[in-house]
Amino acid sequence: MVAPSSPKIRVLVVDDAVVIRKIVTDALNKDPNIEVVGVAANGKIALQKIPQCNPDIITLDVEMPEMNGIETVGAIRENYTKLPIVMFSTLTERGASATLDALSAGANDYCTKPANVGSVGEARTRVEAELITKIKSLCGHAKPLPPRQSDLKPAPPLQTSMPRQSKVAKPSVFRSSSSIQDIQILCIGVSTGGPNALADLIPRLPGDLPVPIVCVQHMPPLFTGMLAQRLNEQSNIEVVEAQEGMALKPACMYIAPGDYHLTIKRSGTEYVTVLDQNPPENSCRPAADPLFRSVVEHFGGHTLALVLTGMGQDGFRGCEYVRQAGGQIVVQDEETSVVWGMPGFVAEAGLHDAIVPLEQIAPELVRRIQQKKSLSTGR
Repeated sequence: MVAPSSPKIRVLVVDDAVVIRKIVTDALNKDPNIEVVGVAANGKIALQKIPQCNPDIITLDVEMPEMNGIETVGAIRENYTKLPIVMFSTLTERGASATLDALSAGANDYCTKPANVGSVGEARTRVEAELITKIKSLCGHAKPLPPRQSDLKPAPPLQTSMPRQSKVAKPSVFRSSSSIQDIQILCIGVSTGGPNALADLIPRLPGDLPVPIVCVQHMPPLFTGMLAQRLNEQSNIEVVEAQEGMALKPACMYIAPGDYHLTIKRSGTEYVTVLDQNPPENSCRPAADPLFRSVVEHFGGHTLALVLTGMGQDGFRGCEYVRQAGGQIVVQDEETSVVWGMPGFVAEAGLHDAIVPLEQIAPELVRRIQQKKSLSTGR
C-alpha cells in the first residue's frame, strides 16, 4: 500500500455541547487532510486525552463545566508550549471577553460559534469556511497563493527604480535623506495572533506620539470594541473603536469595528474616520487594503504602514500603494508571528523597509516617525 503524500492534521475537539462536537467533527472529517482523533466534554478530559491522541491542534470551547477554556489553555501551556489552540466562542460580549482572556493565556486563534445551531447544515458550512482554513494555517499545511489581482481597484504600477531591502530579521537601513518624507500617520493591518501582538506593541508607544494611528484587526463585532477597551486601559496613548466621523488626533489609535471597513476623509481642516459595509476584500471586512489605500490617498508619502502577524494576504495591495507614494513599510518578522502570511507576502515582494521582531517594533516606529525631524536638526 502506498503511503499518503502528507499526514493528516490530527484534531482534538473539546466542547461540552454534544451538538457542537458533532457539527465540528463532521465538518472537519469531510476534509481529506484533517482527521478528528478525539473529542472531550471539558478541559479535564481534554488534558487526559492529549497524550493518548497526540493531536496536532486543539479546538477548545470557552465556556465549559469543571474546567473552562481559559483554565484549560493555561494547563495545556504548562506542558505543551507549541501545541496550537483555536478557541470556539459565542458572539456575545461575555464570549468576546473570555476569548481575549484565552488568547492572553496562550491560545493561538479563535472562531465564533454558529448563531443558530438548529440549522445544522448552515452551521457546518460556517465551520468549514472559517475553522478549516485556520487549522491548516496554524499547522503549516496551508499553501499560500501568489498575490492575486484585486477585482475592486488595481494598484498603481510600482517604481522599478525604488530600492528593495533583503529579507532580514532586523531593521533595514533608512533610505537617503532626500527621499524621506516626514511621517504624519501610522496605519496597521493585523489578523491571526493580532490581539496579543497589539497588547505587546501598543503599550510600548509613548503618550506624546505626534501622529494618529488607524488599525484594522480582523475581528467580528463586539470583539473589536472589547479589544480597544483593553488596549486603552494598558497604554499611554488613547485607543478607541472607530465611529463614523471621529476626528483623527495625535497619540490616539482608531480600531475598525467588526463588519465595517474603516477609511478616512478630509472634513474642513481635519481628517475624520469613515465606516462602510462595502463588499469584503480578501474575504475580510474590515480589511487592511481599503484603509491603506485611503490613507495614501490623503497622506501620500507621509504614510508609515505596519503589517503584523496574520493569515492571508490582506494589506499586500495596500502596501503597493504606500510604496508607490514613497511611504515607509515595516513588517513583523516570521519568528515572532503566529502566522507569517500577511507580513510574509509584503516581505517576499520586497515592499518593506524593515522586518522587525515584535519586541523591537515600537522603538522602530518611533524612530521612523521622528527621523525627519532628527535629519533636519542634524541630531
